[in-house]
Amino acid sequence: MSVAKSVEAFRKAQIAADAKAFDALCAAELSYSHSDGRVEDKATFIANATNGKSKFLSLGYLDPQIRVVGTAAIVRFHWVAESQSVADGKKSNTNLHILMNWQKQGADWKLLSRASTKL
Repeated sequence: MSVAKSVEAFRKAQIAADAKAFDALCAAELSYSHSDGRVEDKATFIANATNGKSKFLSLGYLDPQIRVVGTAAIVRFHWVAESQSVADGKKSNTNLHILMNWQKQGADWKLLSRASTKL
């Protein structure tokens, strides 16, 4: 699978809160940083991304830029999302710059790290 297809599979996994897809797409050494400063390892990221406390109403990865350097790939894009809290129905919007680092492991691209910055 190409880097672009892996990135799109990750976006779809976020919308679907798909733990199995996240497990396949993320490196064991994952370092996932949120725009509020929280940093999660792979297990914590997957648990929090699939806990059912909120759901995405929309999630766009806009203007992706992908640069492959050997067995690494640098991916940048503009994240625009609307999500909803399941408990109270409150909606929220996020508008972020994202940096992902992917690593070729065997035949697959795995997400190694992710950082986000609020606009």
